[in-house]
Amino acid sequence: MCTTKDIGELFLGKSDEMVLTFDRIMTEVMLWQPNDLGASIHSVVFTNRKAWLIIKPMKKELDVKFYYSEEIDSPLIKKRTTYPNKFAHHLRVSSELEITAELINLLRMGYDYAMDS
Repeated sequence: MCTTKDIGELFLGKSDEMVLTFDRIMTEVMLWQPNDLGASIHSVVFTNRKAWLIIKPMKKELDVKFYYSEEIDSPLIKKRTTYPNKFAHHLRVSSELEITAELINLLRMGYDYAMDS
């Protein structure tokens, strides 16, 4: 059984900067349609045809995970996980100032991958 939370509950006790950083990412990616979001126990999950972006508030930063068909080489990617037929790419974002065009372009690649697969 899947347990859901209100998105606001995930940010209780987190810094204002983390909340602003999440809001900025959410504002950018929700321009792409179709797109929906919901909260699970520890994460905010964005879906179009399938889950394509998972944002987990950590102690001091957001873990921003998206999927793509191949490994992406970027200094913004902090960790990669291999799955059958796809790769999970993790970004760590702690400030609104870190939300650059390159970061948004990476997320768009994940969005498009989910739409096309």
